Amino acid sequence: MTYRYLSIAVGLALTVSLTGCLKYEKKANSSTTGTMTMVCDDTFRNIIEQEIDVFEYQYPDAHVLARYATQGEALDSLLSLNTRTVVIARDLTKKERDYLKGKRRNVKSSKIAVDAVALIVNKDNPCSMLTTKEVGDILSGESTHWNDLEPSNLGDIAVVFDDKSSSLVQFMRDSLLHGGDLGPNVYAQGSIPAVVDMVSKNVNAIGVLGVTWITSDMKTAELTSDELAQSVLSDEPIQGATLSQDVKVLKLRRPDEVTAYKPYQQNIFDGTYPLYRPIYMVTTGVSGSLASGFYTFVTGDIGQKIIMKTGIMPARTRIQVVQLGTD
Repeated sequence: MTYRYLSIAVGLALTVSLTGCLKYEKKANSSTTGTMTMVCDDTFRNIIEQEIDVFEYQYPDAHVLARYATQGEALDSLLSLNTRTVVIARDLTKKERDYLKGKRRNVKSSKIAVDAVALIVNKDNPCSMLTTKEVGDILSGESTHWNDLEPSNLGDIAVVFDDKSSSLVQFMRDSLLHGGDLGPNVYAQGSIPAVVDMVSKNVNAIGVLGVTWITSDMKTAELTSDELAQSVLSDEPIQGATLSQDVKVLKLRRPDEVTAYKPYQQNIFDGTYPLYRPIYMVTTGVSGSLASGFYTFVTGDIGQKIIMKTGIMPARTRIQVVQLGTD
């Protein structure tokens, strides 16, 4: 009998303890507590993952669950009301805004950064520079062999993207082909890392990807949340990232210009690098919600400093350009 009562007492104690844990885990939703979901264009994954790491470090009771997909899937999720927050490569159209307004959703959107689209080739590929016209000819299939561009012993050109529905594909079609079709020499690899891997193994390949995937500051992905947070929460200015030496990044120039440029932050900032695009964050989160709080964080000073570290241009942080001597 004594043993039975003791078992019941222990059982009651465990029940109270577990109930207390559940109450502790389930925080009320506010701008800095609770759980939210979002969908992000996969080409911006490494940017948003760092934003989430620092936000959750600063607000331990906040949990941001991100799904990474194509831009089309992100927009579909927003318009079907399955998520309240997306990160994509364009702003919403008036029709999309009106649709959400009709569903009683208040839309907030902001350009959070300017991304550069980089072209990479195998280190053994002698090509170092292309014009945007030549890139367009390659994408359309008009130029299919490296020898079509300049005397070369290389073979057929293979252009590799991450996904056939990628926002990078749409951007290149709109910017260089005026919406025209891609040629038969264009392939989808399934992911950005797979694009880099293909280029590293195929001397005839050209990879198309966002510049944040090939900056020297990719080492920040190896930092702990504490280390990353401390680097952006201090009052010290953020130094921009440089391009990695692990891949060969092509210089690009417009057909009517003499000088070709690499996608360094300075060249993105002043527009001399020709292939750049905006990054937008859109939310229908109500004021005081975690979705609204995360949106405020990313568009604010700390969120913009994080973007500066990734190698692209934040939309709002004040920029100080320092000219370095060569002697």
